[in-house]
Amino acid sequence: MRLRPHSGFTLVELLVVIAIIGLLSSVVLASLNVARGKSLDVQRASNLRSIQQALDLYASSNNGAYPSTGGSNSWQSHCPGWPSPTIPGLVPTYLGTMPIDSKEDDANNFCCYIYTSDSTNYKLLFHNCVGNSNSVSSLIDPQRSGVANGTNIEWSVYTPGASGW
Repeated sequence: MRLRPHSGFTLVELLVVIAIIGLLSSVVLASLNVARGKSLDVQRASNLRSIQQALDLYASSNNGAYPSTGGSNSWQSHCPGWPSPTIPGLVPTYLGTMPIDSKEDDANNFCCYIYTSDSTNYKLLFHNCVGNSNSVSSLIDPQRSGVANGTNIEWSVYTPGASGW
């Protein structure tokens, strides 16, 4: 009796290859999620800095005064938990549109940009959003330690007189 040469893969060989491919794809997907989160954080940091530059332009045009909300405890945002507008007089002259985060949840006031000012000083927060709070450590709010509600980030840009707000 003559044996024929082996011409194919066994079931065990196919299962091993499928398991390896599954393992590699799960590692790649996990890495992509981390990269996606960091890219969101970079966009948020860029938004804060763009608004900060617009506030500086506003102050340059208004004798050093920033848009006022009535004081350090009068927070404003387009999210429904605070009165609108976010920053009076800033849009569209100094900033084309107010940025809105892709994860913004208006119903729960998550991932909102909020602002307060007494016209001499201001504080702008990126408020209450899940993210990598340490990815842009220079923006961590000194009064909120960068974390609120467990893992939610609180980033800010502000004038020196508003650091304690």
